[in-house]
Parts: sequence; structure tokens; C-alpha cells
Amino acid sequence: MIFTMNTKNTEAFSNQVIQRGAVGDDVIELQARLQYNGYYHGKIDGVYGWGTYWSVRNFQHDFGLKEVDGLVGEETKNMLKRSTKYYRDFVMQQLKQGKDFSHYGGVPLDIQTGPSEAMRAKFRQQVEAKRKRAKAPKQTEQTDKQDPKPKKQQQDPQPKKQKQQPKKQQQQTANEKKSQPTAVNMPSGFSQNDLQLMANAVYGEARGEPYIGQVAVAAVILNRIESPSFPNTVSGVIFEPGAFTAVADGQIWLTPNETAKKAVLDAMNGWDPTENAMYYFNPNTATSAWIWTRPQIKQIGKHIFCE
Repeated sequence: MIFTMNTKNTEAFSNQVIQRGAVGDDVIELQARLQYNGYYHGKIDGVYGWGTYWSVRNFQHDFGLKEVDGLVGEETKNMLKRSTKYYRDFVMQQLKQGKDFSHYGGVPLDIQTGPSEAMRAKFRQQVEAKRKRAKAPKQTEQTDKQDPKPKKQQQDPQPKKQKQQPKKQQQQTANEKKSQPTAVNMPSGFSQNDLQLMANAVYGEARGEPYIGQVAVAAVILNRIESPSFPNTVSGVIFEPGAFTAVADGQIWLTPNETAKKAVLDAMNGWDPTENAMYYFNPNTATSAWIWTRPQIKQIGKHIFCE
């Protein structure tokens, strides 16, 4: 054996609910358990960030938990304990040695050196997808800068009024500025325009579907953006001729609700319940014989998702 430490499987979770923003030993155990069964491919650092969040949500979804929300409570912890192992001493030794992994299922601890080639390949695909999405902001920024006049019309009068504004009015103006959406609040690679347009599409296509079904429709749009077979922008994919029923019948212009917007944000941040689907259809209303020839992945709500 390369090491002589205690290799007994431990269950060290505290009673606290673990959520995004948390740090510490609970998060280390969470990341290590998710890495053990292949759901987490990031660095074990004890910081509950977006990578950990979406790993948790994918785990919750795949293991059929009632709540798919990224909150690690008793139910999620118990499922993690039943489906994974956690060797605390071994994990801590890996961290001290500066390694970016903890341990993986199916491989004896004394011969583990890092992720398997399959896991490395999957991680590389995820990184490449993020790089493709990162190209989108440049196009959006150029579009936003084409007509700077509205911004000047709003900003030019302000310096003259600030000296005369009462304190309450100044506070109100400051609060309004804080409430305005900015690119910082958006997932990397997307704009507020992307969010709005995708929310319109999701609402028009899937407002009667369960929440996970609405996320799935948004995920298909993003999967197409990443594919060389489709346009590489949100608007290009949505308005591609014949691509979406909601565009053809005009429902794309209905005002989306907050649920549709939340579903889009979930998809933008990495949740893909379709498992990389490129197409979907309702078997009860589909009129295209071609769509039935596509390899089917799964059904979510009334929609069947396909490769």
C-alpha cells in the first residue's frame, strides 16, 4: 500500500443544509462524494460555487429526489451516503498534495492517481462548450453599442439635477440604478437580450409543461448553439426557418412569466435534463414523419427529446 492512513468509509456531514455560497468541510465531502460517482469534475476546494451547484442538481434529478433545487438537505445527503463512499483521511491527503481530485468509485485507493480518461474526455467537452458560449458576449456588446444615444439622453440631464434633488429623490434615483439589470448578473456568454428571447421561446413552446420540461426546451436551444450543424447565436437558432412552432404561429411574442425566465437561467448555468438533445416533439401532435426517425433519449412531460 502506498499509504497507511485510515481508509474506513466515513459519514461526516453536519446537520446544516448545504447551499451555494457555503464553504468548509461539508462542501469538501459533498464535492468528493459527487466526484466519486462522476457528477463533479471540478477542483475539490470546499467552496460551493456554480460547478458544485449544477452537479448537485444533476444528481438530484438522476436519482429521483423530490426537490431538484441544489439545496443539500437530509434527503440529498442520505442518497449521497447510500450511493457513494467518503474516505476523509484519503481526501484530505490529496488536498494537501495539491491534487485537483479526491477519489473515484471502482478504483482502489492505493492505485488512484487522477480521473479516468472517460472522465477527462467528458470534462474537456464541458470546457469546450463554455468556450463556445464565451464568444457570444462580443457579438452582443457590438449590437448594444451601435446606438448609444438612449444612454446619453438618460445620463446628460442627471448632473444638472443632482444638486437640486432632495435626499429622498436622490435615494430613489440610486435605487433605480441598482435595480437595472447588468451583464454581471448574467451567466457568462449571454446577454439580457438572450435571456428575454429564450424566455419568449420557452414560454411559447412549453408553458404548459412541468418546470423541468421548460428547462429542457431551453437546453435544446443551447445545445444547438454549441453544435456546428446549427446557427451559433440564440436568435439564429430560434428564428431558423421551421425550427420552432412558437415562431411559426406567433406565440414567440407572448409575454413570458418568471418561471420561463428562471428555466432559461437554469439551462444557461448548465442544467441539461435532456442529456444533450438536439430535437424534441410532442408525439400527440407531431405531423413530421422525419422526427420519429431521430434516436430518442427520453420523455419529459409531453415532449420526447432526441439526438
